Amino acid sequence: MVGYAAHQPRGRWQVLRYAPLTHPTPAKVRARLARFRFVVNSAMPHAALAHPPRWLTASQLHPAPAAGVRDWLFNQDSLTRRLTALSHDGFSVTPLVEGWQRLRSDECSALNVAADSQGWVREVYLRGHGQPWVFARSVAARSALEGSGLALEQLGSRSLGELLFSDRAFDRSALQACRYPAPWLPTEVRAERLWARRSCFSRGALGVLVVEVFLPEFWPAAEIASP
Repeated sequence: MVGYAAHQPRGRWQVLRYAPLTHPTPAKVRARLARFRFVVNSAMPHAALAHPPRWLTASQLHPAPAAGVRDWLFNQDSLTRRLTALSHDGFSVTPLVEGWQRLRSDECSALNVAADSQGWVREVYLRGHGQPWVFARSVAARSALEGSGLALEQLGSRSLGELLFSDRAFDRSALQACRYPAPWLPTEVRAERLWARRSCFSRGALGVLVVEVFLPEFWPAAEIASP
């Protein structure tokens, strides 16, 4: 692009050359939006609910869900491996949010740390053939995570569950289930009464609480009637 500047010394016009205007590519726009969402979400934890969910073990859950639903909620095998098999290797992980946040009250209780403790929060979609099948939220208290050697910030699109299952030093608690609060879900998949499960992986003083919410698109893929 060529421009002209007036009022130059000796009454001359000077030709100036400007760099051409460029527009960000769609990929760059998405990356900027993702960074913006990361900053907003890492700074603003989920609001407290008037009635937090009740997490229940299989024996406490009444009435019990259908057998197929119950199997996905309480099966102790790696969910990553089960989803990989169900999708015939079409499994992938999409990170949504990662960063330090003030943990929710139910998370502090489960991790046995003081209320309002800060922790590392990682939220992702577990996808089958590109469809979001599961929303997963994993948290660990900062006081226990720092110095533990577990670099959650370096996971990227790798599965945290697979990492935890491959480390035999981690012990897993009993699985618990509940109907997950819609306000705690990402806007694009927000729905009422979705089944979720959680368990805590512990190694010494470190605890990693993993919550997995089964999204509506998962059940048809599993050939199970929507619960």
